[in-house]
Amino acid sequence: MPLRFSVLASGSSGNAFYIESDQEKLLVDAGLSGKQMDRLFSEVNVDPADLTGILVTHEHSDHIKGLGIIARKYNLPIYANEKTWNAMEGSIGSISLDQKFHFGMEDVKTFGDIDVESFGVSHDAVEPMFFTFRNNGKKVALVTDLGYVSERIKRTVEDADAYIFEANHDVGMLRMGRYPWNIKRRILSDSGHVSNEDCALALTDLITNRTNRVYLAHLSLDNNMKDLARMSVENILKERGMDLAICDTDPKTPTTLYDVG
Repeated sequence: MPLRFSVLASGSSGNAFYIESDQEKLLVDAGLSGKQMDRLFSEVNVDPADLTGILVTHEHSDHIKGLGIIARKYNLPIYANEKTWNAMEGSIGSISLDQKFHFGMEDVKTFGDIDVESFGVSHDAVEPMFFTFRNNGKKVALVTDLGYVSERIKRTVEDADAYIFEANHDVGMLRMGRYPWNIKRRILSDSGHVSNEDCALALTDLITNRTNRVYLAHLSLDNNMKDLARMSVENILKERGMDLAICDTDPKTPTTLYDVG
């Protein structure tokens, strides 16, 4: 059976991604309260007690807000790199030693029948990293929270069946918006977030004939809109002869579980 996944929540207010196979049920990040995480899981008919592990991308609160709560409640193992562990330990509460695991950057770990590869991204956290997931010839790539898409990242995530890819902001909306200039500069920097246009341009280098779906993720509430992000990405892809499903994500509502393949 193929991989199945849901973007449980995506945006600056909180992020969580769920992916499963016949043998494994993995959560990436838990950036909402414990109560909200339970609600999201119930909406996709998944029991969080059945999770086999939680992977952590980086220590920002919109990725770890409910991490300690859900890990303690369901006695779940947490996987993160050493610098991220050190940076987030003061924010997630006490975690027992038998729940703490190390997942280094540029590493591959096998969880049952899923091979997970980590890769570093340029973002203003101590050692942020994201993941690709492989199972039975299928590949899913999770790529958000990065200022730009390097050639090294492209080589890691290219030729996936499905992407969850950052389209954080419309540059014009950001420049004209209410944010103070230092925040705008951070978002636009190489350690900030990818814009709609840069998302589309990166995808043109990554998409192959096997790619059938892209989810636009981590949209800014103030500096983007779902319709605008989708239109911006679709237009650039279509100009290059690429026509595939472009899907929305939401900060409060999970996407329907999608079977890859």
